[in-house]
Amino acid sequence: MKDLLIRNGRIIDTANGTDTEANLLIRKGRIEKVGSKANPSGIQTIDAKGKIVAPGFIDLHTHLREPGFEHKETIRTGTAAAIRGGFTAVCAMANTLPPNDERAVTEMILAEANRNGLCRVYPVGAVSKRLAGEEIAEMADLAKAGCVAFSDDGRPVMSPLLMRRALEYSSMLGLPISVHLEDLVLGESGVMHEGYYSTLLGMVGMPAASEEMMAWRDVVLAAMTGGRLHIAHLSTAGAIEAVRYGRAHGAKVTCEATPHHLALTDAELVSYSTSLKMKPPLRSREHVDALINAIEDGTIDAIATDHAPHHPDEKDVEFDLAPFGIIGLETAFAVSCEALVHGKRIGIERLIELLTSGPAAAFSLPGGRFDEGEAGDVTIVDPEAETSFEKFQSKAVNSPFRGKSFRGRVEATIVGGEVRYAIDEEKSRTGRKAPAGSGRKRARR
Repeated sequence: MKDLLIRNGRIIDTANGTDTEANLLIRKGRIEKVGSKANPSGIQTIDAKGKIVAPGFIDLHTHLREPGFEHKETIRTGTAAAIRGGFTAVCAMANTLPPNDERAVTEMILAEANRNGLCRVYPVGAVSKRLAGEEIAEMADLAKAGCVAFSDDGRPVMSPLLMRRALEYSSMLGLPISVHLEDLVLGESGVMHEGYYSTLLGMVGMPAASEEMMAWRDVVLAAMTGGRLHIAHLSTAGAIEAVRYGRAHGAKVTCEATPHHLALTDAELVSYSTSLKMKPPLRSREHVDALINAIEDGTIDAIATDHAPHHPDEKDVEFDLAPFGIIGLETAFAVSCEALVHGKRIGIERLIELLTSGPAAAFSLPGGRFDEGEAGDVTIVDPEAETSFEKFQSKAVNSPFRGKSFRGRVEATIVGGEVRYAIDEEKSRTGRKAPAGSGRKRARR
């Protein structure tokens, strides 16, 4: 357990309504005091003058690929990417091999995260056995083993009856179901958003209606059952309206958006880059504007990465043949900060909320706030500093932001009072001069 003093930073804790310049003291890995007078001597100190000190970022939607797809990513490399992106906790999705549809897989993920993980890992259990959408998984057993939510992400739950039963069952456990919204029949064979650019490029499109129809179905089922519904990677205007309708009619609905769906449109696909191939696909401008409006008005609860690594050889094929998905843990803050804060759509306080207290509340997770006794998970950022992404800690490189620069930089990531990532250490490894006061050397685990 580590003791750490973070001095002179602008502390933004949206859960407690805190926005002040103060010191933050961590004792034995837990928050002891937030206040200007917290200033003990003789412990490790970080001077965060001019930086923002926030609760550790939480990602509700990460594909760590282990077990079964270690050639794409491992828990070690995925959590290394997470801490570089400021995330102190990630929710590991269930579409592994074997899928996380039974206690043994959950326990393996937690054991490996304990051995080799660099941040907290919360397993997400499968909704259905084998992710086949035919029979509900043993949800109670998965919850007892440590799962914090359920999802067949990567595949939709096509059966409305199974979805109803899953919401009813999960409501007894008090855990949410995170849904991938896609009508597989309507979007069959689609590789990008259906619209002007799919026609121009001669590629089969996935209509917005494929997501929107499923959103309305699941919102209605959530209202009927009282279950907790979480909509993953929301991407269309119609799905946003479904969320608003559901909340107005008593449904327990939360939702997330990804940085890439906020920063990019389907016009980018004129490059035919397979790093732009994802589900849901990049949408047209009107859908992106609707997402950003929903960020502004509070409809969207969290920004999540949908970090989906693939081996370079898998993406180095024709667009139609490439797998869906991009990486996003390392780029999430910078891309979101550039698009939303420097794009003058929201303030930095709202962005911090979307990465901290918002996701914590959506899945009822620890963290997301600086309460006394909470784990000492902290992310230090500089929204004005430039970040470029030539290399990644992830095994994968399938990012449309590779080689690009953004305003918004993660300075340090602290897990349980231990500095797991610091920008000055990264710069020293690459031979570049570190900026003064940007952080201390990462402590040994």
